[in-house]
Amino acid sequence: MRIIAGQHRGRPLVAPAGQATRPTSDRARETLFSMLTSRIGGFGELHVADLFAGSGALGLEALSRGAHRATFVDSDHAARRAIETNIDSLGYGERATVLSGSALALPAPARPFDVIFADPPYAPGSGNAVVEAVAKAGWLVPGGWLAIESDAKDKIDAPGPFTLAKDRKVGRARLSLLFFAP
Repeated sequence: MRIIAGQHRGRPLVAPAGQATRPTSDRARETLFSMLTSRIGGFGELHVADLFAGSGALGLEALSRGAHRATFVDSDHAARRAIETNIDSLGYGERATVLSGSALALPAPARPFDVIFADPPYAPGSGNAVVEAVAKAGWLVPGGWLAIESDAKDKIDAPGPFTLAKDRKVGRARLSLLFFAP
């Protein structure tokens, strides 16, 4: 696993040991960032969050592409340790925050995010649970984007102020891009 583009293109990332974490494949990450970039132009100065962060690959990719800050959320200790190792190896310590806890019970943010990445465990309804948690916690700015990787069979609903802008299957994954317009 590596950074695909930007300042640290090609740099390797560590992933937590064991089967508890399923890192987003390079192919799925490349597709997701292409989908987002075609809509937002670039990541310069954006505040991003990476929920169910695992190795932190999605948030780190955004930082490499110019995001201003990234917040990583994971409940697993080994995952948080891997994220911190990756942050340190890339020199993003002052631009990154790692939070311990469930991405389905988010605290109020200090500042809402422009883009949120979520890669929940592949289980029926997990993507919709993320949409509800993000909306309830107020984690997205108006005009923000929520990018969810779920099982290819798990279709995401776009409730209330969310619009499903793009839905694409990549291997076993479904990439859903939701626009937030309250």
